[in-house]
Amino acid sequence: MKNKASKKLILGLSTLIVYLTLFSFKNPGFPKTNTRLADTGFKIRTIVVDAGHGDRPPQGGRFSPGAPGTYSFERNVTLAIARKLQDALEKQLPQVKVVMTRQDHYDVLWGKRADIANANHGDIFISIHCNSLPDKTIREVVGHKHHKPVYKTVRVPDRSGRGVLLLVYSTDRIGPQNEAIRENEEIGDDNQVVTSSENKADDPMAAIMLNQMKNKYRKQSIHLADLINTEFTQVDGRRSEGVREQVVLVLDHTAMPSVLVETGYINNHEDEDYLNSEKGQDEIVASIVRAIQKYKDEVEEVGK
Repeated sequence: MKNKASKKLILGLSTLIVYLTLFSFKNPGFPKTNTRLADTGFKIRTIVVDAGHGDRPPQGGRFSPGAPGTYSFERNVTLAIARKLQDALEKQLPQVKVVMTRQDHYDVLWGKRADIANANHGDIFISIHCNSLPDKTIREVVGHKHHKPVYKTVRVPDRSGRGVLLLVYSTDRIGPQNEAIRENEEIGDDNQVVTSSENKADDPMAAIMLNQMKNKYRKQSIHLADLINTEFTQVDGRRSEGVREQVVLVLDHTAMPSVLVETGYINNHEDEDYLNSEKGQDEIVASIVRAIQKYKDEVEEVGK
């Protein structure tokens, strides 16, 4: 009888959760900009800014240098933009704490970046990157033999990429984010005491709630990315490849709405000049800040 009663309770609560989710997010696709995404009283308190890549740390070890341009490197451009983004957010949103995953030129491995975001109870995670295309192979004539052309395959830079791209985590890789959500909950968001992950792992209701939280973060990530993309295209006039779901480890492991911003193609001459200019960096930062402000207003609107 106990098992039957428990099953009925779980089934009933599951139905209620699904119903509430469908009611809150009627469109299963990308949320529109007027979608309300938060519970009553929710406030954006912490934004984590992540400058992608970096130089080899002084103590040695692994690092990810990022893509090279003609005269600049992704790791330096991302740090410059991230620092400006930190300054702009602290100035325009003084009530919000801004956490940087790296403060200097040295790389921080992606696992540590996610740990920093989760340990600081981040409400938004913004990762700054530069895009690049791999070299392409072409066949060129290098001579003639017996009146027939002789071809050689060579690699040449592909500089055709241009514009911005917004990435959110892909549902093809959900395990790491599930664990990140569990770990973040154990830290105690909103000073609430929760059960251990060992107990929750065997709790069907906890699994249902975890799945709902994961879906919520995904919807919020897509929505925030869409807002940022709109600012880039409609205000700055940037070319954009849109919002795309992709397996990105640092996004998979963050237990919060997370967006990776590919600010431009560093191996495209025009984009590289823009990314290294004061004007370009200031426009990129201003667009992200405007989008975050809009997102913040939306998610906090219910609690007003």
